[in-house]
Amino acid sequence: MCPRTKEQNESIRMQRKEQILDVAARSYFRTGGSFDIRDVAREAQLGYGTVYHYYPNRHLLIKDVLDSGFERCEHVLTEWSHTIGSYTGQEQLLSYCKSLLQLWQSDARAYLVYKMASEYYTGLPDREQHAARQRFMEQLYIPLQTMTQCSSDSIRYMLAVLVGCCGLNYYAEHSVPDIDRIAQLAMQAITKEP
Repeated sequence: MCPRTKEQNESIRMQRKEQILDVAARSYFRTGGSFDIRDVAREAQLGYGTVYHYYPNRHLLIKDVLDSGFERCEHVLTEWSHTIGSYTGQEQLLSYCKSLLQLWQSDARAYLVYKMASEYYTGLPDREQHAARQRFMEQLYIPLQTMTQCSSDSIRYMLAVLVGCCGLNYYAEHSVPDIDRIAQLAMQAITKEP
């Protein structure tokens, strides 16, 4: 058997790290953020020492989960911003709602960014709370509000409906969310139409 190459080792390292981050994001929903590194190791089917090697404490793990989630959310917002010219008015927001829900459906880290934002990142240490709130506002919230020309209340209501409805699937482990229906509900929260 040949020893692994440097590239193979790096690939394995990245796969393990991604696996740990995914499990930690899902663990957050079950425990409210009070999970232990041992819980993540057990669920990821990795040794405690392996997970501890990457993340010696829960706070560093949650920070990396959020950083990864932010990157993915920022990417979706950027991609969506390139397509909004083909939509008018409320159709723009509807398409964004669907894009965000599709991301959240497959990515607990991205959902956690918005879920924690709805709670003002209270589960984080004070310094990290401020940094996460600022990043959320500057990179996700204000650009969305600017591009859509919607009031702050409208954006907050829309995101509240999206986070709440999507949360039902994460917390109750229900089937795949009905993206079209949830997006329509979010639009009703803005337009106040039945």
